[in-house]
Amino acid sequence: MRSSAARAATPRGIRQTMSDLHIWVGLLAGWILYAMFLTGTASYFRDEISRYTRPEINTPQALPDAADTATRLTTHVLANAPAVTQINITLPSERTPWASAMWASPGGRGRHGFDSGLFDAATGTPLQARDTSGGDFFYAFHFNLHYMPAMWGRWIVGVCAMFMLVAIVSGVITHKKIFADFFTFRWGKGQRSWLDGHAAASVLGLPFHFMITWSGLVMLAVLYMPWGLSALDDKRQQAEVVSEMRLFLPPHPAAGSAAPLADIDAMVRQAEHRWGTGAVGGMQIQNPGDAQARVAVVRAQSTRVSTTPNYLLFDGSHGELLLAKESSGVAAQTQGVLYGLHLGRFADAATRWLYFLVSLAGTAMVGSGLVLWTVKRRSQLPDPQRPYFGFRLVECLNIGTVAGLSVAMAAFFWANRLLSVTVAGRSAWEVHVFFLAWAAMFVHAFLRPSKRAWVEQFALAAILLALLPALTAFTTPHPLWRTLGAGDWAWAGADLTLLALAMLHAYIGWRTWRFTPKARRPRASAAPQSASVRSAAEVG
Repeated sequence: MRSSAARAATPRGIRQTMSDLHIWVGLLAGWILYAMFLTGTASYFRDEISRYTRPEINTPQALPDAADTATRLTTHVLANAPAVTQINITLPSERTPWASAMWASPGGRGRHGFDSGLFDAATGTPLQARDTSGGDFFYAFHFNLHYMPAMWGRWIVGVCAMFMLVAIVSGVITHKKIFADFFTFRWGKGQRSWLDGHAAASVLGLPFHFMITWSGLVMLAVLYMPWGLSALDDKRQQAEVVSEMRLFLPPHPAAGSAAPLADIDAMVRQAEHRWGTGAVGGMQIQNPGDAQARVAVVRAQSTRVSTTPNYLLFDGSHGELLLAKESSGVAAQTQGVLYGLHLGRFADAATRWLYFLVSLAGTAMVGSGLVLWTVKRRSQLPDPQRPYFGFRLVECLNIGTVAGLSVAMAAFFWANRLLSVTVAGRSAWEVHVFFLAWAAMFVHAFLRPSKRAWVEQFALAAILLALLPALTAFTTPHPLWRTLGAGDWAWAGADLTLLALAMLHAYIGWRTWRFTPKARRPRASAAPQSASVRSAAEVG
């Protein structure tokens, strides 16, 4: 016969199991996920941030003709680098009103032997702008984590994304009333308030959060599951598979005989006639000045959702159209659509703001989940004022990640404004300032009581963000009052967004300062509950 204890014990239900899975998976990956979400959210305005961090570049009244710009840039690069073997040109757009070029030549000093530069879209002359990585830093950190080999960073990001997917599914299973709870928010109720906020942030963008996590994994599927591609023994076949998913032109051997480059203007105009005015995003030129030159006129990403390659390939010496690459296989197209949905490059201004706000809700979802872990367990400590080391460690990591990252991002912009434009390695120093400020916030979190650390870091973030428009007014020719008067919303919108974020951080800091946890009530003596009743109470 079974003992009374054995009879009382019952198997844990699916919701109890999913609850534990949701809590621990979310905590273990939460710190990296929060950084990924926040920097990824900023990356939806990657071009605008790059523009904001280059105040020397003025906003043009209108974009010049794409064919004229492409011709000017090609002529300039060939005149200054006659031995160039490849030229990649990105044409200006409404979001980035300058042209950029990368070119490979013997003795190239840049990455992989490529030199690069920014150019005036109207004249084709080099622009004298400060050295900065701008929005590219937040975009790259989002999936590379910067100070580590790129493959390591992507593997870590991929594992965390898998954890995120598990957390989303287990969270939906755990909270059977999650949609009803979305319309319920109880202020000043401690743990209950954090749980309500976590549920609201989760439900607000649940389809988006699932899409962004799943598509992020699909984007790097070849990295995580390379066996299909590596099974192809022929390197040419591997290149063809890659070219179905990415803009990749297999190297074309030079003939060794000189021949003038055909009319670039005519090639771009032929592409615009096919796709529409303003639909050309850039060009790739292989072996310019050789009889076997190739020119690919590339369609702009902003005109379509999928990131699969669309281009017209021309014979570079005769101008003859060789290939119109305007479709891909079903598998590549599926991957390209998911990639495009993840990046949001197709989005107009309104859709991009929607991406930003829902992604910001996802950031709040991860952050509130981290805080909820400590709020829930602090009330269960024997002495909440003297937590054990593991609890204190988690709490400090939460403070440094959630509040400290905002300080670090604000410090990046301060470095952009205050560092001398002549300092060597300037863009690298902007990044160094970012990480130094972030590291300082983790140290601060360990040195201060938790509540004071939260308040002080949110207050510091609010001050740094609020003063950035004033700093911009003193150090650049783009003060807020002037950009508002001129209707230059690329600049005015950035300053106004910084002010709004400063108010948000100030409000969170003020609410944290005002919050006083309720004293625990002594438990009344009662008959021992069965294991099944206690388990149900924990989930509820």
